[in-house]
Amino acid sequence: HGAAPRLEAASVPVVRHAEHPLHHAKGLQVALRQGGDRDPRGKGRKPPPHRQVPHVAWLQEPRRVAHRGAHTKEASMTLPQRIAHIVNHGLAALHPCVYGDLTARGAVGEIAADLQKEIALLCPGRDAKEIVDEFLAALPEVRRLVDTDVQAAYDGDPAATSRMEVVMAYPGLYAVTIHRLAHVLYKLKVPIVPRVMSELAHSKTGIDIHPGATIGERFFIDHGTGVVIGETTVIGRNVRLYQGVTLGGLSFDKDSTGALVKGLKRHPNIEDNVVIYANATILGGDTTIGHDSEIGGNVWIKESVPPFSRVYNKPPAPVIKKIG
Repeated sequence: HGAAPRLEAASVPVVRHAEHPLHHAKGLQVALRQGGDRDPRGKGRKPPPHRQVPHVAWLQEPRRVAHRGAHTKEASMTLPQRIAHIVNHGLAALHPCVYGDLTARGAVGEIAADLQKEIALLCPGRDAKEIVDEFLAALPEVRRLVDTDVQAAYDGDPAATSRMEVVMAYPGLYAVTIHRLAHVLYKLKVPIVPRVMSELAHSKTGIDIHPGATIGERFFIDHGTGVVIGETTVIGRNVRLYQGVTLGGLSFDKDSTGALVKGLKRHPNIEDNVVIYANATILGGDTTIGHDSEIGGNVWIKESVPPFSRVYNKPPAPVIKKIG
């Protein structure tokens, strides 16, 4: 009866996997290891010598003219501002049709150059180039995971009219995309940068995901405001959260001096195919929500829930009075 037609993915300019520049990241890695002096597509093109960053110079060519005055501007930027640039380039690499005017190849080059500078400053005793190479090697898997997140949002929200709408307008996807980039750096033990990345997403979306949280594919945060996911949380695949959900710590162990003991498991495990509705609170490192369960809104959970469970509060009886 006159229902509005849904937009199909083919009607929007989504870059397919085989066409996406990150699909060729294996060749990109070869070029980086060989010093960046060849195009990995085999054209043998040498980079111009002007202001080369040794192992990523050829990737920067699409933006070289635009960046001739960038070094002066960079010198006056704070660390959070520089990390915000890394985040923007990451979004451009993963969603080149949506974010900025960078091509994906240019964005990857900018990420590599900027990260190497920051890591060299923050980790003077480590090989910044090696860390960056490992980060770049992880980008194809990050993109695959983000693709599954886009699909999960489209499948899980009847209001979503297209996948492009999800990419452009859903704060949950924005926060999760940044988290997936930050999580790679967290696993590589890069200090400060991943945490600032997560706080940039937090300040923009109201969604607080610690970069240490482990999150499986097809993850969807609907609405999102007020969601908190702690550092040692482990989330399986095909999990959906609604606004206000907290996956937090129950208590914190202290040493003999009274200082908090760090590095312990403090946050819950959420198994596959779980839905957690608005304002539910799940606490504790020993707490596991079994697979294929539903957690109702406003519940408070401090103990494990078996698989195939439905958990909810007994609804209070409303009081209805006539006005006047």
